[in-house]
Amino acid sequence: MSDQTLPDIIYTKTDEAPQLASASLLPILRKFLSAADISIGTKDISLAGRILAAFPEKLTEAQKISDDLGLLGTVVKTASANVIKLPNISASVPQLVAAVKELQEQGYDIPDYPEAPESADEIEARKRYDAIKGSAVNPVLREGNSDRRAPSSVKAYAKANPHRMGKWSADSKTRVSTMGAHDFRSNETSVTLSDAQTLKIELTDTNGAVTTLKDGIAMPAGTIVDATFMSAKALKEFFHEQIARTLEDGTLFSLHMKATMMKVSDPIIFGHAVVAYLQPIFDKYADDFAGAGISPNAGFGTLFDAIDAMPNGTAIRAEIDALLAERPPLYMVNSDRGITNLHVPSDVIIDASMPAVIRAGGKGWGPDGEEDDTNCVIPDSSYAPVYDASVEFCKANGALDPVTAGTVQNVGLMAQKAEEYGSHPTTFEIPTAGTVRVIADNGDVLHTHQVEAGDIWRMASARRAPIENWIQLALDRMATTGYETIFWLDRNRAHDAELLKYVEPALAKAGVADKVKIMAPRDATTRSFEVIYKGDNTIAVTGNVLRDYLTDLFPILEVGTSAKMLSVVGLMNGGGLFETGAGGSAPKHVEQLVQENHLRWDSLGEFCALGESLRFLGTSQGKAAAQIMGDAVDTATEKLLAEGHSPQRKVGQPDNRHSHYWFARFWAEALAAQTKDATLAATFAPLAENLAADEAAILAELSAGRSTAVDLSGYYNPSEQRAAEAMRPSATLNALIG
Repeated sequence: MSDQTLPDIIYTKTDEAPQLASASLLPILRKFLSAADISIGTKDISLAGRILAAFPEKLTEAQKISDDLGLLGTVVKTASANVIKLPNISASVPQLVAAVKELQEQGYDIPDYPEAPESADEIEARKRYDAIKGSAVNPVLREGNSDRRAPSSVKAYAKANPHRMGKWSADSKTRVSTMGAHDFRSNETSVTLSDAQTLKIELTDTNGAVTTLKDGIAMPAGTIVDATFMSAKALKEFFHEQIARTLEDGTLFSLHMKATMMKVSDPIIFGHAVVAYLQPIFDKYADDFAGAGISPNAGFGTLFDAIDAMPNGTAIRAEIDALLAERPPLYMVNSDRGITNLHVPSDVIIDASMPAVIRAGGKGWGPDGEEDDTNCVIPDSSYAPVYDASVEFCKANGALDPVTAGTVQNVGLMAQKAEEYGSHPTTFEIPTAGTVRVIADNGDVLHTHQVEAGDIWRMASARRAPIENWIQLALDRMATTGYETIFWLDRNRAHDAELLKYVEPALAKAGVADKVKIMAPRDATTRSFEVIYKGDNTIAVTGNVLRDYLTDLFPILEVGTSAKMLSVVGLMNGGGLFETGAGGSAPKHVEQLVQENHLRWDSLGEFCALGESLRFLGTSQGKAAAQIMGDAVDTATEKLLAEGHSPQRKVGQPDNRHSHYWFARFWAEALAAQTKDATLAATFAPLAENLAADEAAILAELSAGRSTAVDLSGYYNPSEQRAAEAMRPSATLNALIG
């Protein structure tokens, strides 16, 4: 597809709550933007859409859809790219299996997800599904580095309307536990390639037999290449120690990882936790479980379903219940429904779960529906010190006060699959003891690790161009804001030491070496808390994983949510990617809509991204009207916040649909009031008047039919018609918008 055939703005179709909210918001955007001759089109990167695009063979012509993610992967490398990207599902295996089942029930002839592929067709199907699960979308689209911050309007609203913060006690038993040895952090080695190389990864077993794990890995000159592994034996011992210690402390046991982004390594680690918690059961029924094809990596939920289907399932479940009564209570994802921290790997999202604990004063929900202190178990010690420092700082200083708090902005290295988040294709569960080597095509052995069967080995990389772009982006933000700027890099970590070989010369060349701090993540965390507790501001310049973690941690404490973050990705070839906040796709919000016809998803992230996208369009394409439209979006957003029209949590209160009405009204009013474009003002004045005049009728229609169930005819692939009916219930508003 050429640039000429693309719309001015591409708005992504994703999943769950953002997808449903789009059914209401997109008609408004089309109505308004068409008046300024700005085109907006959608591309489907939802989980269901990606599955269907991967298996076109047996679909009817009407069922087939294009590979929109592949197309966008090309678009984001062009100077004209302007993409608004909503949060999407980073699918775990249980989510993938559920989506496949739903699509099959809807009449799509796609294969099952093969847990243990044997035939050629199953192997091919598994290959395609593996390319879909986990963080398959973001690495494709993020051809630039991340600039994330809370918009000034959001910070102002949070200060005027502070969210609830739990109280911290100095004697809180909440703590962070991590391995500290024999993990990814401690075993890491790192090199920078002086020349372009093609690499291969080999495993030589103890008998001398050589297996090529992967080859043909092309790396340009200047690439930092890391390799490391986690000891399965040490991991198992760690889990058993923490289970015992949690029981001794009388706290909750909570596991915090990211099995969606780290789609190979973290589900395996998660599975080890599941086994450790139910070790006597797995020991006693090993043969039964093997015969039933049970994998602990999918969690308690799938495990219990499989056991219930076994002939002796009732007896096994009774033994499990008895064992759980002896174990420390588990941190709960949903106490009312009995969903524990170990039920589903996609529920174990560290960047959301750890800030929630910290915001709640170190508390997590237990199976009794009450809050309690918790042992926050983070196996790998690469970033666990960030959360440990956060917990210890809050114990000593109390909760952050949103009324007086400053802000932590973030500049994150993520372009071209940088660092650990790009390691999926080169992560392996080692089948046999031996030696793993990374060998360049010139014969150099870059990395060597002695491993045991079951160890988790991975290789990651970061390329020169993204690194240099990241450093410059940080310097630009520092120059723009004047804020204290900290590179979160540990001189004693192998990868960071290589990264500093780029950073320090760049800082010296820019003449700011004495103005920029370089601190290990633990110390940088403490320093950042010191700064924002005093009401000042700082910029955290971080790698890919910390970019993800920190743009949840600090926003959740500062403004109550990460979904309201402004996330701008300046694409390296000149285009723009505008992400609608750092929050996830909110499955619980969908559950509430289906049960009660109330969607509490807040589209503030979409509003912020839209404003930035329009201003970028105005600057990059010379469309003056786009700049005016973008500024009016900001005016409307600020007024919406100031007047308290954001969605509320409970049925009967205003929800997402109400907020879209107010946004449309205030946007129209701002455009009618502006004086830079008389044609736009004249166009929107009647709409603004009608939206105001019909306020009572519109709000009444939006509020009708609440507390009733909504049938979307699908979760992962809902009916567009039914979603539109649910999300556009006001005939009066629809008549004005079209």
